[in-house]
Amino acid sequence: MLKFLQIILSITVISLAGYGLITEDFKFQPYMMLFLGLMMLVMGLREFQKGQKGNCWLSIVVFIFILFVSIKSFLLK
Repeated sequence: MLKFLQIILSITVISLAGYGLITEDFKFQPYMMLFLGLMMLVMGLREFQKGQKGNCWLSIVVFIFILFVSIKSFLLK
């Protein structure tokens, strides 16, 4: 289930990033950052299930940082 969710989130992030690069319109960048953060959270949860606690906590810290940056981007928009 988490692997499927990670694939969906990664496709979404790649699509939004590709749209921004091709059209040079970065209005969806905060959404891309939000989905990237969610993808990092899912990766952290998968690492937790595997028993790799170090990678798990690193991914969760990165998720919190990206969440903060995306919320800041939404507020500045």
